[in-house]
Amino acid sequence: MKIFSNFAVILALVAFTTACKKEKKNETTATEAEVVAEAPVAAVKYKAIPAESTIEWKGSKPTGNHTGTVAIESGTVSVKEGQIESGSFIIDMNTITVTDLKAGDGKEDLEAHLKGSVEDKKDHFFDVAKFPNAAFEITEVKEAEGKTMLSGNLTLKGVKKNISFPVTVTEEGDNFTLTSEPFTINRTDWGVNYGSKSVFDNLGDKFINDDIELKITLKASKA
Repeated sequence: MKIFSNFAVILALVAFTTACKKEKKNETTATEAEVVAEAPVAAVKYKAIPAESTIEWKGSKPTGNHTGTVAIESGTVSVKEGQIESGSFIIDMNTITVTDLKAGDGKEDLEAHLKGSVEDKKDHFFDVAKFPNAAFEITEVKEAEGKTMLSGNLTLKGVKKNISFPVTVTEEGDNFTLTSEPFTINRTDWGVNYGSKSVFDNLGDKFINDDIELKITLKASKA
């Protein structure tokens, strides 16, 4: 019975480890900014449709998760023969919205905290009064392990870092859609340190995880 019990424990540990690895599958590693890609003359240019483009986010802490969205304000993507050649888009940080809470149930307070619109909490997260926009500029697109990997410089709170994540691209007539798989970034790479146990060692269980999960949907039409 003891042997069976030990074997069960080992199986549980293996299953837990495997699950953790799967969760980390699309974890990005932020590196130094790279040269922005340029499109050839023959490329077709698409202009973002803000009303149909968005970034979904998820943040977590020991007591649970929060989810939300932030809007893509503008952007362009150049495509040649179905392949992305270059592009960039601007993110309106003033549109940070919390979707898992209802109005009057903490939604407004959390949105204000994330935006930094509370006087003594301006620098806790994104301080949108000082940094109203974030930006993403494509540096490379390549195929890896059967997936299309998009690399680009993400500028957030004035810090520019290069990240890569898997995307799906479709062209239909005059329309273009780019959809990423969910991926994570480490917020501390961009100086968003509030509540991070990797930065502060006295938080106990009152920390906020460093990883933020993102999922990008960019819809565009021919310019």
